[in-house]
Amino acid sequence: MHSARQRRSASPTGSTAAGHRAGRRRPSSRRRGRPRRRGRNLLTSLLVTAGLLGSAAYLLLEGGRSDASGGAPHPRRTHDAPTPTPPPSSSPSQSPSPSASRTEIDVPPTGSGTFVTAQASGEKVGRGSRPVRYVVEVETGLDISPSQAANEIARILAAPRGWTHDPGNAFQLVGAGSPHDITIKIATPGTADALCWAGIHQDTGGEYNCEVPGGVVVNLKRWVEGSPTFDGPIHDYRALIINHEVGHFLGHSHVTCGGAGQLAPVMMQQIKGLHGCVANAWPYDEDGDFVTGPPV
Repeated sequence: MHSARQRRSASPTGSTAAGHRAGRRRPSSRRRGRPRRRGRNLLTSLLVTAGLLGSAAYLLLEGGRSDASGGAPHPRRTHDAPTPTPPPSSSPSQSPSPSASRTEIDVPPTGSGTFVTAQASGEKVGRGSRPVRYVVEVETGLDISPSQAANEIARILAAPRGWTHDPGNAFQLVGAGSPHDITIKIATPGTADALCWAGIHQDTGGEYNCEVPGGVVVNLKRWVEGSPTFDGPIHDYRALIINHEVGHFLGHSHVTCGGAGQLAPVMMQQIKGLHGCVANAWPYDEDGDFVTGPPV
């Protein structure tokens, strides 16, 4: 801020001295007194004018004068002056969460091969006497929150048209370190291929998911991009992935389309073609009937 500066005015010493000298002199006539009065008036006018000019110059200088520390001139305050932008923080920025700021998730061809387990857990869903306890793991370094993925899978397995429609089935999401029956992994295409080959000697070609002893492997590409044969929201295709692979764990084998215009069974490999059926993500239809077809 500017410090308050007091305006200094020069004292009119010349005028005061002239007044003293005038007091000692006695005018000899009225004719001689008039010029001196005009002189005094002229001198006073000149001093007043000089004072005004000095004040104006002072005000002009105040508008752009540097402060005493040698800084830049202070700007004039105006109504439309922009608000100064604060300097950026020196702390590192944090990447936004995928669900808040990202519309696309990067799918690298391969990853670290190590996984982080979701800390999420949930209540038992379904009427079965013994729930299938499962954990969800996501390959490290991916732009996916393990807890968000686990909660999405939990909603799929708890859906009314899901596997819990069968009264013999029940599921429960458990967190890291808890006893569990299966592990659902989300992995890059390269890592998924390695896990599927190690588990069941199946070549998934960087494209497919698989069910292996002790768990399910979800190909990140399918989780993110869906399938060209499936016309629907990505969440519905994720439901197809989970329902198909968990269906294998429950003992269901591959089937094919039951007839043109019918719903495609979840145990059908819909990504390889619908064969006249309509894409479908759920084991049961809206009437509660199990959707199936001829065995493959």
